[in-house]
Amino acid sequence: MKFSVKHQDTQSLARICNIQTDHSTIETPVFMPVGTHGVVKTLSPYELYDLNTNIMLSNTYHLYLRPGTDTIKKAGGLHKFINWNKSILTDSGGYQVFSLSNLNKIEKAGVIFQSHIDGSKHFFSPRVSMEVQRILGSDIIMAFDYCPPANCSLKELRLASSYTEQWTKEAFNYLKSSNSLYDHQQIMFPIIQGGINLEERRKCLDQMLPYAECGLAIGGLSVGEKKEPMLDIVEFLGKEMPNNQPRYLMGVGKPTDLVKAILRGIDMFDCVLPARNARNGQIFTHDETINIHNSKYKNDHEPIDVKSNISFAKNFSKAYLRHLFKVNEMFGFRIATMINISYYFDLIEEIKYQIKENTFLNWSKEYLNKFENND
Repeated sequence: MKFSVKHQDTQSLARICNIQTDHSTIETPVFMPVGTHGVVKTLSPYELYDLNTNIMLSNTYHLYLRPGTDTIKKAGGLHKFINWNKSILTDSGGYQVFSLSNLNKIEKAGVIFQSHIDGSKHFFSPRVSMEVQRILGSDIIMAFDYCPPANCSLKELRLASSYTEQWTKEAFNYLKSSNSLYDHQQIMFPIIQGGINLEERRKCLDQMLPYAECGLAIGGLSVGEKKEPMLDIVEFLGKEMPNNQPRYLMGVGKPTDLVKAILRGIDMFDCVLPARNARNGQIFTHDETINIHNSKYKNDHEPIDVKSNISFAKNFSKAYLRHLFKVNEMFGFRIATMINISYYFDLIEEIKYQIKENTFLNWSKEYLNKFENND
């Protein structure tokens, strides 16, 4: 895997970079659509290709439970199983295991957890997470980490950092002693934990650096903390993380969050928000964010978003989309999801243009002033 910085903004930490995997070249900043179960809900791989998607995210925990690693291994890996020929990043499963706090027991060796599907018991350790991700065959593997809740005590925060260091070392050593099952390279990103405590974040960053060969991730944010402390942590780490590796902010977020984080030096993002909110009727357009359930759109026969790059947004009206939602028609969810994912991609392209022109800082102020309280 290769990484290079193509352009550094002169007024902020924003930058444009290239990540080269065996499956695709990814220009950053990049938003990765989330295909938890191997699919971005309601969309096909071909529609993602049409949006110029070069990397998507899938989830180790969910794929481990269903359909299971045997099925994916027999298919020849996740790329072949889902018919996807671009890059894949897989989360380690750590966040999902810890988010089900009433179904797990955390030990030094790993986590015992109950399936949220059938209650069956399972054990995830750093080695198990790596073994599963080896079978999945993702291009970028996330280290198994301990993601503490936002309101945890300093004791738990420190325990999370300690376990994350130990588990990352175990995962790194396992990967070094094993080979990919497929004909492409896999690289691991360590995850920096530490909540909104700057001291813990600095310590965890230092602990992760020996295991960061081509990328570092910031975990444990957007889990219930207030927005300003989150941005303080992102800004701190954006200044401290290595310049010669991609920086990945996990699970964030709103369009305005992306703009703020890119200003602070972040390269990679993922979030279920655009697809999930689409299914709930929240549509991101280039002029405003709308709730398609609102009665004012019942007779609004104007296009959903004439500034969008996709035909769904320009050829269907708000009234029609509202009707599809009211009758619970799946095509409405598809239209909304395509529009929202496309909006995120359009936003990233505009940001890259502004970075190249060294106008990103002023542009971001205008964008945030317009959309801060709207998305």
